[in-house]
Amino acid sequence: MAQDNFPANFANLTHLDPQGQAQMVDVSDKAPTIRQAVAAANVRMLPATFAAIQAGNVPKGDVLATARLAGIMAAKQTATLIPLCHPLPLQKIAVEITPDPELPGYQIQATVKTKAETGVEMEALTAVSVAALTLYDMAKALEKSIQIESIRLISKSGGKSGDYSSVE
Repeated sequence: MAQDNFPANFANLTHLDPQGQAQMVDVSDKAPTIRQAVAAANVRMLPATFAAIQAGNVPKGDVLATARLAGIMAAKQTATLIPLCHPLPLQKIAVEITPDPELPGYQIQATVKTKAETGVEMEALTAVSVAALTLYDMAKALEKSIQIESIRLISKSGGKSGDYSSVE
């Protein structure tokens, strides 16, 4: 996009240069601060699939432990997966997978924390996404229609933009 056609309301988008091209944000002048983000996702399935996972009766093994570990590993790889993300020193990654018979299925929540120049929202979102995908992969022999739903940021703290909390 030529600079003449560059909309004025895009001027504050830090991931775009003056010509509208994607760029990695320069955070070198920012002081490291403590930042935390919490993200969530739901995985919905048939009652029989839910019962099999709860009973530990799935051909591939421990579905929930594998999904939890995959979420943790994914958070650490966010900068290699999302083109403009900064590699960050992550001090905390917690992935919780909670059974929800009402779905039926599982609620996944990831909390990621760092002391750095930029936030960890993408790391938390990546963690829940990959945990949900892994849960699907581990259980797809039982059911192909498992649904991954409502991947979202729940909260974030720290940084220039301040704190955020979704209304749930």
